[in-house]
Amino acid sequence: MDGILIVNKPAGMTSHDVVNRLRKVLQTKKIGHTGTLDPQATGVLVVLVGKACKILQFLNDTDKTYRAGIQLGYATDTMDVFGNITQEKEVNLDFDFEEVLKSFQGKISQLVPMTSAKKIHGKKLMEYQRQNIEIDPIYQDVEIYSIRALNVQDLTFEVHCSSGTYVRSICYEFAKKTNNEGCMKSLDRIRVGRFSIEQAQSLEEIEVLPRFYPIEDLISHIPRIDMDDVQDVLHGKKLCISNQESNLVCIYHQQKPLAIYERVDGDLYASKRGLW
Repeated sequence: MDGILIVNKPAGMTSHDVVNRLRKVLQTKKIGHTGTLDPQATGVLVVLVGKACKILQFLNDTDKTYRAGIQLGYATDTMDVFGNITQEKEVNLDFDFEEVLKSFQGKISQLVPMTSAKKIHGKKLMEYQRQNIEIDPIYQDVEIYSIRALNVQDLTFEVHCSSGTYVRSICYEFAKKTNNEGCMKSLDRIRVGRFSIEQAQSLEEIEVLPRFYPIEDLISHIPRIDMDDVQDVLHGKKLCISNQESNLVCIYHQQKPLAIYERVDGDLYASKRGLW
């Protein structure tokens, strides 16, 4: 059983919970996801099964699209409504919602939430928080490709962003920009790369009839080389491949991806990862 599952993750489950449940449903240990979704968030979770787990390091289709809501009036230690309140302030509504959202568009340096798994000096930020250890704020560069208001009264918006973007940080920073305290009240991931929420299955649907997408869908950006005689490939030998600009190529046999090779010198390529 090999391929890609697009799961519509329900609220209240961690991404790890989803993987564990699917391990039992599909009766396989070879399974993993391509990017964590918060426990209270819903939406698209891309899951790799069987041989598909081998392509994780080669994914480049990792941009995300979210729909989220902002809660004004208070801030929390997790930057969402599920955390402990740290600051409260009377709500100020004297701002243009769309205009403030647009100020986030482009390449920005974003505050990393203390609840994140990002490691500093070998320890996750969430571990510092749990141990009440104060450290300097951590920022990372991300890109907001587009962001737009959905409902001004409800302060909901849609954002298309690069991998590694924290939507809760956008909500927190939005509040600061509008002279408020605030946090994220809802989060729904509606797209990961080429996969949309319309393609996603619930866990219950997967239990009845899982819909697998082929491995080729996630490595189509790697130039394809079709070969009939693949004995050298199966033995991990180097190959001479001419007229290739890319440093990575994918060897196909009988219409199926067999291995990914990487340039080592000139036209000489070495096996990077077998996919059989």
